[in-house]
Amino acid sequence: MCQHRPECPSADSPDREAAVSVARHPEQGWSLLCNGVLLFEDTGELLPDGRVIAPRRPLAVAA
Repeated sequence: MCQHRPECPSADSPDREAAVSVARHPEQGWSLLCNGVLLFEDTGELLPDGRVIAPRRPLAVAA
């Protein structure tokens, strides 16, 4: 799917979010990466095979 050189990380790669964005819709809160990953602004992801990666939100620090 990726035509970039060097090639972007695959959807199964731990660094999949480093792929180039091919479509952005900030008003809707998502971007499509060239590896087929839908990246949401809350850091959640939808992989091309249908798997969901839950958002990674920082934990609150106790005072």
